[in-house]
Amino acid sequence: MKLDKIEEILKAKVYTNFPYDEIEVNAACGADLMSDVLAFGEDKGLLLTGLNNPQCIRTAEMMDISCVVLVRGKEPDESVVNLANEKNVVVMKTDYLLFTSCGLLYNAGIRGGS
Repeated sequence: MKLDKIEEILKAKVYTNFPYDEIEVNAACGADLMSDVLAFGEDKGLLLTGLNNPQCIRTAEMMDISCVVLVRGKEPDESVVNLANEKNVVVMKTDYLLFTSCGLLYNAGIRGGS
């Protein structure tokens, strides 16, 4: 699924400033602990989290995650957006809760890892 469709489903706002509409993701994970994201290792493509600091972008970069979606209406800090732009990681914000966001994407066909 392309990121512009995910943006639509989650009624999200995009904060990064590079083209993202052709980026496609096939799976996602939702976690606030970046150690969990690292431990369950598969390339996810999309990370949904409430963690609003540069560590989520660094984790995304290590795991080849193309997009970080901040949930619960959290506005990304300037340091998060700057690092994301540098690392080509899309940052979005949605007002939905983590559970709701995951459910909406699951309903639309995005799956987690095995």
